[in-house]
Amino acid sequence: MQTWFITGASGGLASRITRRLLDRGDRVAATVRKPGVLDDLQAQYGSQLWRANLDLTNSQQIAEVVERAFSELGTIDVFVNNAAYGLYGAVEEASDRQIEHQFMTNVLGSLRAARAVLPYFRNQGGGHIVQISSMAGHYSIPGMGLYCSSKWAVEGAFEALAKEVVPFNIKTTIVEPGGIRTNFITSNAVFGERMDEYRDTEAGQFVSLMKGELPGIDMSMFNQMVVGDPDKMAQQIIRRVDQGEGATRMALGSDAYEQIRAALLDRLAALEAQKELAYSTDSDDVVKPF
Repeated sequence: MQTWFITGASGGLASRITRRLLDRGDRVAATVRKPGVLDDLQAQYGSQLWRANLDLTNSQQIAEVVERAFSELGTIDVFVNNAAYGLYGAVEEASDRQIEHQFMTNVLGSLRAARAVLPYFRNQGGGHIVQISSMAGHYSIPGMGLYCSSKWAVEGAFEALAKEVVPFNIKTTIVEPGGIRTNFITSNAVFGERMDEYRDTEAGQFVSLMKGELPGIDMSMFNQMVVGDPDKMAQQIIRRVDQGEGATRMALGSDAYEQIRAALLDRLAALEAQKELAYSTDSDDVVKPF
């Protein structure tokens, strides 16, 4: 039996992970923003499920909840940093407050939660951090720039963190799902204030798609276009933790594989085309390899 700490456990991918773990007999410390949303699981699994309310924009609350979880449960083996949401629209359309809240939740919230857990993992001799990112951590498109940028920031921070904590027997897995057939968009999406200037652009069309405003396409059709099975993804995340070894990054979904691959190849091609330019700006006393 392992003990898992999961943020944002009430919906989407995290809810599937939580239920699978409880079904097989593991303990889960689940945090949510709304009281009562896990009452059905609590009634079914009793003391296997430990609950707390947690707002990732509240740094003091993060520290208090993590401390209480370790104090009451003892060892926690796996920390799943899941809670996040999407902010959509052209970069100009979002307000300062919306942008700040996006980064307070997706980036600073994830970092604060992981930093709060790390001392306990060190003291107990190890642990496993599972950071839920996104295929959007590798590319950016009109209408998703702010959400993508939050995931790029997560990717950069946790790539370094993964290497930093190896000496303490702490493993890190960055999970990069593609689209998932969950309520992530319909229940968690936030949109900027739409501007007429962008309505007919790629960014505007993307927002119209996400809001179900395109003629002939409703959200039920949109969901059918999403390929990711949340139960299969939950199974693979649990399997990775059980195995204990694997690549730092874990792409889930054929769309994630294709999108990430295309983004990396495009960036590599653009970089290779600039090799001569890059080397030309070295100091004169640097020996060139060609």
